[in-house]
Amino acid sequence: MKNLTVKCLLIIMLIIPLSRQEMTAQEIGLQMGSMKLMFKEGIPATLARIKELGVTELEGGTPRGMGREEFKKLLKEYGLKIIAVGGSFERLQNKDSLQKVITIAKDLGAQYVICYWIPHEGDNFTYADMKKGVEVFNAAGKTLDENGLTLSYHAHGYEFREYNEGKGTLFEYMMDNTNPAFVSYQMDVFWIKNPGQDPVALLKKYPTRWKSLHLKDRRIGTPNNLNGRQDVETNVVLGTGDVGIADIMKTAKQLGIKHYFIEDESSRALEQVPESLKYLKSLKY
Repeated sequence: MKNLTVKCLLIIMLIIPLSRQEMTAQEIGLQMGSMKLMFKEGIPATLARIKELGVTELEGGTPRGMGREEFKKLLKEYGLKIIAVGGSFERLQNKDSLQKVITIAKDLGAQYVICYWIPHEGDNFTYADMKKGVEVFNAAGKTLDENGLTLSYHAHGYEFREYNEGKGTLFEYMMDNTNPAFVSYQMDVFWIKNPGQDPVALLKKYPTRWKSLHLKDRRIGTPNNLNGRQDVETNVVLGTGDVGIADIMKTAKQLGIKHYFIEDESSRALEQVPESLKYLKSLKY
């Protein structure tokens, strides 16, 4: 009995630090556009810098002017993995171009195809625009699923306009009418905050629909809008803005979201990304 008790204590002592490590360890990825100011130094140098930062997961595709096979060799050389690639709305709604997206995504080893925008005229995003979006996402999502890929839509904020005489938002219509089996979502926390929404509340409201996050913070005092646009210089180091990154990360981890991509579109991105990584690694749950 005594020996059994000792063994149990030893097991507990081993498990506790491991559990803490699992709760605090974060596999933080990077949206490749965050490094665009470094592209002029060459893609190899850019990927080397990403590796130096300790990042292994990327969202993005083959850089312009480079062949896909060459890019794949560089990814392997620097120990980097493409998790998600972009797929424009126009490509998703066309059978032939959708097949090209599938071919590229699978060749790069991606799991997700991300659509970042539903086309609309100016700032006039309408019910008809959203209805078409839902139809395209359901159809394309089914095709992608049949090919071992997952479609995610990345909202920008214009989706939170009211419809049906103020009884709901177009975002709610989209969530209610896209098939969960074929359509998932990527939350860009900046673009959820920007129209005045609460990222934590939306994570909890739709706990199974979010598959990845774009991590981006917003300068305190920035006015909200429903246009899906904002001055890129309002992108600040994670944890220094008004988005609430710590609470978002805590909730996202609790929900089991696996993929997180820092995106910094400011002119200070090369300086800010390392600071954002440092902040994320400092979080404890």
